[in-house]
Amino acid sequence: MNTIIQPGHDFPELFVKSKDNIDTPLTRTFPSVADWQMVVVYRGVHCPICATYLNELNELYKEYKKADIEVVAVSADSVEQLNTLLKHKVDQLDFAVFAGLSEPQMSQLGVYISEPRSPEETDHNFAEPCVFVINPENKIHIIDKSNAPFSRPDLTKLLEGIKFIQSKDYPIRGTYKAY
Repeated sequence: MNTIIQPGHDFPELFVKSKDNIDTPLTRTFPSVADWQMVVVYRGVHCPICATYLNELNELYKEYKKADIEVVAVSADSVEQLNTLLKHKVDQLDFAVFAGLSEPQMSQLGVYISEPRSPEETDHNFAEPCVFVINPENKIHIIDKSNAPFSRPDLTKLLEGIKFIQSKDYPIRGTYKAY
């Protein structure tokens, strides 16, 4: 039996670390939380493509908020590495970014996990990119995962797709079990 979460499953309650090293729920963390949420799993401070992607997402963040979608990002980095990212690698981000995604949590989410190529890259195994879109019922509506840093969803097209889903009450796809 496959225990990795799939489209249509509830998004699990996961606790990660804030930039202030506080254990924090990954989703539904804000008092005025939006009905929809998007969790962006990124590789870490060592990945320049991740920094670019987070900056691109920040440019669109107000549009996501207008569509009632709260955005958070998370990696397996330490809090110290997260703070390095926030201070030196990205612009001022308007959405929450967390650290401390553990290997068991990565496995539970079904993301691809990589080992560092060298100690200079990073000091821990890390998740490859993944985006989860979670609907108001806490069901995973979209999963887009990659095993390489070069393949990620276009954030503008993704936003348009989510808005289509919202306006048409479009169902969760990919739930047929043919295996």
